[in-house]
Amino acid sequence: MEIVHLPSSASGAEIAEVLRRDGAVVVDEMVDPGLLDRLFDEMQPFVDATPNGSDGFTGFTTRRTGGLLARSATAQELVMHPSVIATCDDFLGHVTSYQLHLTQIIDIGPGGEAQPIHRDQWAFDFFPFPTGYDVQCNTIWAGDDFTEENGATRIVIGSNQLEDGLRFTLEDSIPAEMTKGSVLFYSGSVYHGGGANDSDANRRAINITYNVSFLRQEENQYLSVPREQAATFPEPLQRLMGYQMGAYALGYIDDLRDPINVLTGEQSNEVSFAGESEDARATVEARQQR
Repeated sequence: MEIVHLPSSASGAEIAEVLRRDGAVVVDEMVDPGLLDRLFDEMQPFVDATPNGSDGFTGFTTRRTGGLLARSATAQELVMHPSVIATCDDFLGHVTSYQLHLTQIIDIGPGGEAQPIHRDQWAFDFFPFPTGYDVQCNTIWAGDDFTEENGATRIVIGSNQLEDGLRFTLEDSIPAEMTKGSVLFYSGSVYHGGGANDSDANRRAINITYNVSFLRQEENQYLSVPREQAATFPEPLQRLMGYQMGAYALGYIDDLRDPINVLTGEQSNEVSFAGESEDARATVEARQQR
C-alpha cells in the first residue's frame, strides 16, 4: 500500500476524502520552496536557541521550535493557506468550529532515531474517541526533500480506521516521501511517527495542526502570541487562534462577551454564539449527517 499523492490543484473536498479513507495524503508542491526558506531565515535564531529533545519521543537529536505566529510573519501564509483551510472545513465540518492546535519547526539532526509509532490524538489524555470521529486535521510541510533515508514521517496507512491502543512497529509503516514545498495531511487518529535520519544532513519540517474547538490546544496560542500582537492579525486568523466561541456557550468572557470583541476592543457586549440554540443544534446535526 502506498501513500496517495495529489496535485496542488486538488480541492479541500478531494484531500479530505483521501484523508478519511487512508488517514494521510501528500499534496505535491503546495508552496514555492522560497516561502519556506524565508520562514526558516526568520526562525533560525530561535531554532539555534532550542535544545534537543530529552527522550526518545521528542528526539535526542531533534529540536522542536514553536511560537511561529509570534516569531515569523511568513508563518501566517502556511497557517491560513487556502487549501489547508478548505480541507479543515471539510474534514472537521462535523463540529461548530475548529482552531489552531500547534505551530512547530521539527529539525531532526543526523543520527536521529525513529520516533515510536503513535496517534497524535493521544495528547488528549488518551481519551478513546470513537473510530471515525476525527478531532484533528494535521499538516507537515517538507522544509527539505523528505526521503526514507533522512527520516520522512512514517504512516500506517488506513490505521485511522482501527481501534485505539494498538502497537505498531516501523515495519508496519511506510515513509511519506515528498519534495520540499509539499505537504503531508494526516489525521489525529492515524498511527505514525518520525523516521530515523540516517543521512549526513538535518531534515526540517513545519508541523501545523488544527483541532476541534471544544478541546484544548497543544500550544497555548493566547500566551505564545502576545495579545497586542494578536490584535494586529487579520480577523480570520484571530478566530483560528481561538479568539472565538468554540461552540454554543463555550468560550465567552465575563458578562457573555465575545472573545473577538475583547481582543479588538470593540464595545459590543453580545456574544457570537452559533445563532440561537435551536439554530446551533440544527447546524451541528446537519454537519454530522454529511
